[in-house]
Formats: sequence, C-alpha cells, structure tokens
Amino acid sequence: MNTVTIRNVEFGKGMPKICVPIVGKTKEDILTQLENIMKTPVDIIEWRMDWFENVTNISSVIDMAKEIREVCKDTPLLATFRSLKEGGEKELALADYVALNTEVSKSGYVDAIDVELFSGDKEVETIVSAAHEHNVKVIMSNHDFHATPAKEEIIKRLSKMQDMHADIPKIAVMPTCKKDVLTLLEATLEMSEQHADRPIITMSMASNGMISRLSGEVFGSCLTFGAVGKASAPGQMDVHALKSVLTALHNSL
Repeated sequence: MNTVTIRNVEFGKGMPKICVPIVGKTKEDILTQLENIMKTPVDIIEWRMDWFENVTNISSVIDMAKEIREVCKDTPLLATFRSLKEGGEKELALADYVALNTEVSKSGYVDAIDVELFSGDKEVETIVSAAHEHNVKVIMSNHDFHATPAKEEIIKRLSKMQDMHADIPKIAVMPTCKKDVLTLLEATLEMSEQHADRPIITMSMASNGMISRLSGEVFGSCLTFGAVGKASAPGQMDVHALKSVLTALHNSL
C-alpha cells in the first residue's frame, strides 16, 4: 500500500496519527483552542469550519485560515466543513459548499480538506480537482450517526472514495451494539488488505466504538481523533491518554 504525506507527516506507516479538531465559534475561541492544542502530541489539526460563526463569508474564512496557519507552523492543517446531515453544526447550499472548499484549497493556508462523499459526484469531482491543482490533499468522508452499515457497504463506500481520487478515504459509523464494532473492524481489515492502495481512516463512534479508535495499527486505520477540551464527535478520547495507549500498542507489535 502507498503511504500519503501531508506536509511533513506520513500517513499509512507506523502508529495511527493523532488529529485534534478546533471547534471554536469565534476568532478568539479558535485561537485559544489552537494554543492549547499546540501543547499536545498532535500530528494534524482539523479546523471544523462549520463551527465558525463567519463561515458563510469566504474572505473571513480565508483570513481565519491564515491566522491558524501562522500558529500551526509546520503542523499539517485539515479544513473541514461538516454538513448537518453528517453530524456538523450548519448546512450550506451545495454551491456554497463547493465554493468554500475550492477557495480554501486555493488559499495556500491549508494542507488538506475534507470532502463528503455524498455531496454529489459532480460537485465532489470539482472540489477534488481544485484541491489537487493546488497541491492540497483530500480526505473524502462519510459519517453515519445512526447505524453501522453492513461490511460490504462500508467497503463499497471506501472503494468509491478511491475511485473518486480521494487521497485518504474515511468512514465513521455509529454502533447500535457491540457486534457493529466488529463489523467496522472486519471491514477495515478487509479493505486495507484486499482493496486499498492508499491509507484509510475508519472508526466506530461512542463508547462501544472506543476500541476502534485505538486499534488502527492492527486493523488498518491510519488516523484517529483525540480531544483537547470539547470533542467534535462522540467517543473521542483525551489526546494525552490516546497517545499513551497508541504508543503502548505500537511497542507491543
């Protein structure tokens, strides 16, 4: 399997990388959170643009991205607008979603963007093309906050992301029982060993799914999310505890 390098971090090799999200609404909240995040063992920072109070003003978004970049320095920055239907804070019209991601990609301040698979094939293609034209990597994603699809469906979605030129496919699902967690892990293993030619990110959410956030190196997920203060999704672990567990598992393999 090929690895993917975002700025100075190689994904798909060694321990799963740790991503910490910024979920501030105001400029001040964002910069305060970022200052705290930079004190932790973070590998990549995700700016959740859907939390930002001025997200509908693209020039304000670009200005904010510039300030985040200045603080991040060489830490990779992922920009994400998570739609309401996939667990985000706001909804944008599809044309605005495309414009936001395209302009952020062009800005030169972010290293990667998140593109939701089910935004429409044409729209996804437009965003991916713009990102790649400006050397910005694409994490293509799908989030199911209600259930865990069958193993075959999880693999199908991840495979479609590959076909649509995602640099790293990602899926997050909600377990309704412990067996659902096994379904996600089985799908991850099969995808990574039999279908993927690039790194993938998978997770089962909430407390039952916590094990999936820790065992990526065993089953084939290249990134996991940790929290500093407020979590952006159910089941995220404190980043320091997360790093400790990942390191212990890595050293035992």
